[in-house]
Amino acid sequence: MKNADTLQRFLFENNNIRGTFIHLKSSYQAACDRYQYPEVVAQQLGQALAASTLLGSTIKFSGSLILQIHSGGPLNMLIAQCDEERNIRGLARWQSNINGGSLSDIFGQGRVTITINNDNNNERYQGIVGLEGATLSAAIERYFSQSEQLNTRLWLSANHQQAVGLLLQQLPGETMDEDYWQHIETLGETITREELLQLSSEEILHRLFHEEDIRLFAPEPVSFRCSCSRNKIVAVLRSLGLTESRVIIEEQGVIEIGCEFCNQMYHFDRVDTEAIFASHIAPPAPNTPQ
Repeated sequence: MKNADTLQRFLFENNNIRGTFIHLKSSYQAACDRYQYPEVVAQQLGQALAASTLLGSTIKFSGSLILQIHSGGPLNMLIAQCDEERNIRGLARWQSNINGGSLSDIFGQGRVTITINNDNNNERYQGIVGLEGATLSAAIERYFSQSEQLNTRLWLSANHQQAVGLLLQQLPGETMDEDYWQHIETLGETITREELLQLSSEEILHRLFHEEDIRLFAPEPVSFRCSCSRNKIVAVLRSLGLTESRVIIEEQGVIEIGCEFCNQMYHFDRVDTEAIFASHIAPPAPNTPQ
């Protein structure tokens, strides 16, 4: 695929509509390689990774956007995260076999949570909607209609090799020609799953919107990258407390903490553990003469 691991924006000239393509290949496979996901679980994870990156492209922020689905069905947890540099990571958990391909067959009843952590101003925004609709894209569209009140359409697809997506959206703060939006939406609805997976961004634009005046921007790279670090794991260890950490050391000889997203294991022996807590304890104030 020409556009593998890229995000590519486009704009309808003189009309207040923007669009974005996402094509994930190596980054999607890197996320899936951490666990032996059943194919249907991997495909939902791929669609969620594509969706989170598309959603992140619609806002200006420095931090992370996290798309989470929690449910009581076979696939009971799905997390996809991207940051402002289009680094992505994701995780899925399933508890039983999945029979059927509808959203309710896969997830059962649940909710979609979208969280934006903005490091620029330490603000945190969170929106929650019910997991409803025939597909994951339909559920996310419902989030936009309820939370953002922006005309938004989303098409997602994934197979064992790649995950792809197309977003069409009204520009925020701009007046929308509803007739033109319906025209573009109708054209977008003619895209097929196979075309999304097989065609490049340029080919899809020509296939759907060859009569429209469109400006296509240069593709932007997307990559799999986990944000875990030893310092972050040290913070987790400190939250356990020195007493609990010593108990684990006595029982197991070492403390092992793993990152669920990338399977990286962090090891702390007795010397490591004592040093961590020693450096975290402020020294006593010196005695001063009265």
